[in-house]
Amino acid sequence: MYTDQIKRILEAALLASLEPLSSTRLAGLFTEDENVTAGDIACALEALQADASARGVVLSEVASGYRYQVAGDVHAWVARLNAERPTRYSRALLETLSLIAYRQPITRGEIEQIRGVVVSSNIIRTLEEREWIRIVGHRDVAGRPALFGTTRQFLDYFNLKALEDLPPLAEIRDLEELAPQFEFEAVLGNAGNILPAHIEAGTADAASDFSGVPAATHLPLPDATTPAQDLDSKEHPA
Repeated sequence: MYTDQIKRILEAALLASLEPLSSTRLAGLFTEDENVTAGDIACALEALQADASARGVVLSEVASGYRYQVAGDVHAWVARLNAERPTRYSRALLETLSLIAYRQPITRGEIEQIRGVVVSSNIIRTLEEREWIRIVGHRDVAGRPALFGTTRQFLDYFNLKALEDLPPLAEIRDLEELAPQFEFEAVLGNAGNILPAHIEAGTADAASDFSGVPAATHLPLPDATTPAQDLDSKEHPA
């Protein structure tokens, strides 16, 4: 099969899919008789990325695979298609998510110790409902508190491939300075629908001694989590 035809097939599959597609899933589109190798897939993906370099969409690789999304330099215009107000989260939620991302696996009590305030159950529930965090085990101490880690969905949403892509904490100064960076690129989904991914930092609802919030363009996921020595469950997201 010619490279141009492979490119057209992959491009169509990526545009039709509601979620990122890995190289393995893309390879599964072809039968053994068609003799399309992993190298052919890789070459076709590289060609598609090059083709999109001057277009309004880019082919991006995230934790779950490849997807087309709106290019950053035209996002402001495409975002006008979305009449809904951007999702707004409190500073407390963003700080909690940041601590889990940077310190995982971490317990709720450890988060509270660092922040100096009680973590609202609503914050944990919201993060779990968005599938950004999950319980990855239990600390081997009295009460066996749950250990939280980030998920593959967390990586995908923040346009990351791995936790190693998180910016160093030394680069993070103040939440308000990072707020403008939470205008995430919209994802080009099924049938050309634009799925907005825009978030704003809300006002703080409690004081905190941790002001680190990951930048949208740098953030990744649970199978990238480094388990602690006392993590009795080695389960990680698929």
